[in-house]
Amino acid sequence: QVQLVESGGGLVQSGGSLRLSCAASGRTVSMSGMAIYGMAWFRQAPGKEREFVARITRSGGSASYADSVKDRFTISRDNANNTLYLQMNSLKPEDTANYYCAAAPYRDYPVRYDYWGQGTQVTVSS
Repeated sequence: QVQLVESGGGLVQSGGSLRLSCAASGRTVSMSGMAIYGMAWFRQAPGKEREFVARITRSGGSASYADSVKDRFTISRDNANNTLYLQMNSLKPEDTANYYCAAAPYRDYPVRYDYWGQGTQVTVSS
């Protein structure tokens, strides 16, 4: 139904910045309408469990962040272009992970995200 494709990952030095993008597509996709509400970013490092990074409501009026990225990362969305963003500043080596975009239909605060991208790798060197 919904396809999510992340981009923007890469190799960056500690203290640097990256902006991740997540493009949503599909016949029923409408970030400006009713189809997609809550969206989020998760990440997973090798040998570790997937962890929550940030989430945002459909309107963009409410956002939440994991303590580990608070004040460094900013989540935003452009519903007109069906795109979710994650601006990452002051990157640290511990931010190294595969970053995933997720989306949920009809709920701004879902307990489960139905749609996931394949991930984009972020590597932060010391």
